[in-house]
Amino acid sequence: MAVSRPALIALTALAPISWGTTYAVTTEFLPADRPLFTGLMRALPAGLLLLALARTLPRGIWWGKAAVLGALNIGAFFPLLFLSAYRLPGGMAAVVGSAGPLCVAGLSALLLGQRPTRRTLLTAAVAAFGVSLVVLRAAGALDALGLLAALAATLSMSAGTVLTQRWGRPAGVGPLALTGWQLTAGGLLIAPLAFLVEGAPPALDGRAAGGYLYLALANTAVAYWLWFRGIGRMTATQVTFLGPLSPLTAAVVGWAALGQALTPVQLVGMALALGATVAGQFTGRGGPVTRRLIGAKAQDGPAEAERRGVAAGADGAVRR
Repeated sequence: MAVSRPALIALTALAPISWGTTYAVTTEFLPADRPLFTGLMRALPAGLLLLALARTLPRGIWWGKAAVLGALNIGAFFPLLFLSAYRLPGGMAAVVGSAGPLCVAGLSALLLGQRPTRRTLLTAAVAAFGVSLVVLRAAGALDALGLLAALAATLSMSAGTVLTQRWGRPAGVGPLALTGWQLTAGGLLIAPLAFLVEGAPPALDGRAAGGYLYLALANTAVAYWLWFRGIGRMTATQVTFLGPLSPLTAAVVGWAALGQALTPVQLVGMALALGATVAGQFTGRGGPVTRRLIGAKAQDGPAEAERRGVAAGADGAVRR
């Protein structure tokens, strides 16, 4: 069923908004100092659940593609993100992550042939600056390993986003199955690392079990399904411009639920980042996001459709 552009953007935006609650849930409900186990509990149960619902496994070359996407979007991204968050001070990991739109714009030019406009680059820079005003704190020297991990996490997720659009989906396979493949592959990659680094799983009380249940279902299974669904219908740049909603949500949750104050500078940063997020939805080259793709490649993303030169407009007319 086709959805309107605002509805599609709003649904996709629920993913980074949900991810913005991760810090509060982790600090208030989960065992301390178990980031890899938390990543594992987010990814693998969610992936297996979606696989059971979709009842579809990869075929042929898609075994390899699913493994690559799962590694980039989940298996490498989660550990690198947690490592950077533990080693960098005062929200610096979020600031580096806010450069995602710039990374996606560059990778889209290389892999999708979508050259970024000056407006896109300027909007991405404003988004990163706004996020920095919200989350950055005064701190001492930066940790080199933490900074490298943050950069690698941003590049990993950006590459996964662009490749997800470039490869689209196999005919007859929906975003539910594609999400399940990636979460399962990513979870399987994290599992041995979690046990080698952190040892046996910790004992869980009811509070921790509830926290992990929320992370696996709402924060991961539903959120990543909405995210990959959005990537299939919007340009990679448009989708990644929703990313700043995650640190902004974390700041709002910290203010509303954890008693953290918001300064005037942070409020200005929020306004800038939100404005850039909205403006970012008008910087892509993919055309109307509600268009339907036709023919044997009906499951391909917008980039693939553009390469093939076949798409149906909102009025049903076919444009080549």
